[in-house]
Amino acid sequence: MVNSTMTPLDEIDRRLLAALDEDPRMTVLALAERTGLARGTIHTRLERYRTSDRLRPHSTRLDPAALGHGIMASVAVELNQHHLDDAVAGLARIPQVIEVMAPAGQTDLLCRVVARDPDDLYRVSEEIRLCPGILRTSTSMFLRTVIPYRMTALLQE
Repeated sequence: MVNSTMTPLDEIDRRLLAALDEDPRMTVLALAERTGLARGTIHTRLERYRTSDRLRPHSTRLDPAALGHGIMASVAVELNQHHLDDAVAGLARIPQVIEVMAPAGQTDLLCRVVARDPDDLYRVSEEIRLCPGILRTSTSMFLRTVIPYRMTALLQE
């Protein structure tokens, strides 16, 4: 989720978030030792991150393959614009839809989905297609991850 009102990161934020990126289970004491920051500063920053949605939920670290969903795909969705809310609500009820974005261009919504096998991907794609307001879908299966999700480089720029 993009929040354009979020304050920019300062050097303290970058040091703290880089340490958490290395080990998100690090205690406040360990973070203080690693970053050279006071524990009170760390507590304050961590609370601000939690309340401002700066940090994603911990579940984003889970590998879907470890949960039996070894196939990942994108499903491009064309929808009736008057039923956007209904379509989004329907997509939110499908557990295999792990992320939905609204891109610029001809695609109305782009869904990242996971599945157990090709037959399950077909089922998930059909479940998406049958959501209220969805007119058409196009599914592309990912063969492998070339560059995994990462944030470390952004923290260092």
